[in-house]
Amino acid sequence: MELKDVLKFETFWMDWMPAEAAIAVARDGDYVYFRSGALNASIRIGQPVERGSIASQVMESGQRVERQVTDFLPGETCFGIGYPITGGAVVVLLSSAYIMKQKEPVAFLTGKTEDTWHPVPVEDILYIESQHKKTWFYTEEGTYSTAYTLKQLRELLPDTFLAVHRSYIVNIRCIREITRDISSGFLLKLKDEALLPVSQNYTADVRKRLGF
Repeated sequence: MELKDVLKFETFWMDWMPAEAAIAVARDGDYVYFRSGALNASIRIGQPVERGSIASQVMESGQRVERQVTDFLPGETCFGIGYPITGGAVVVLLSSAYIMKQKEPVAFLTGKTEDTWHPVPVEDILYIESQHKKTWFYTEEGTYSTAYTLKQLRELLPDTFLAVHRSYIVNIRCIREITRDISSGFLLKLKDEALLPVSQNYTADVRKRLGF
């Protein structure tokens, strides 16, 4: 497949593949096309295909290959699907976060208090906090620890939960008031009277989600 033939398919790919997907095309041992999508992937036109990569496996086997890959995102894992084409391979990459978002959100979290575990419906959770490398969630009945990290919970929880700080995720339905603090940031007052700060890095997203 020549580069001009690859470009003919570009509109087709963009129509049926998620906008978040990265697409790489390899031919005769080199990458000849790349679209990054929402991934910060490091692929250059003319870059040789590394042995053992998903593109290499597709070209050697002549078959479709699906697996987790770390070839293109340093320190991060994504999901890749490789398809054979004449003389090469097309590789589609999606972040692990995107894959998780396509799954049904969790309906409950199991929290621990001392030596007892409690399945708690997510709608009963007021907010979640990361503190001293541990994660805690709070309800009107009590405080529980969970094995999940905040990063994992941002992908697992329904969209009624909102990250407002690197240490906090809040249940939007439990917000009673939004006020300014002395540094012109925002404070969220929850129905249990807890006050959570909104960090500057999250302010734009919070305002967009809450419509103010």
